Amino acid sequence: MKLFSIKPVYAHCDLPCGVYDPAQARIEAESIVEILKRYPDLSASDQTRAIIIKEERAELVKHHLMVLWADYFKPDHLSRFPDLHQQFWLAIKQASTTKRTLDVNEANKLVEQINAIAEIFHQSKQA
Repeated sequence: MKLFSIKPVYAHCDLPCGVYDPAQARIEAESIVEILKRYPDLSASDQTRAIIIKEERAELVKHHLMVLWADYFKPDHLSRFPDLHQQFWLAIKQASTTKRTLDVNEANKLVEQINAIAEIFHQSKQA
């Protein structure tokens, strides 16, 4: 008796559509913004914790963007969105910038870049 039945599944990405979404990266980036807004009013020990959490969130942004870039987007998307690689590269670099700064403007810039990627993502799903 077979325990598992194996049927082939076809998708343009690693898994059938619906598992990828830039919202994960945006949520983490928005957390960075909120941490930096509150940072000046925190106690010294809470500031230390906030920095650790901020840096963890920035790494998660990078992870979510890299997975979306590598696993969802395919070469045919580049013909429709020729600056796709550039936008991802800049956003991932911006996530690194938020790790080494306490400037909320840098975090807001990251959210804007993720929103631009999200727009491309949603346009790609409509095709």
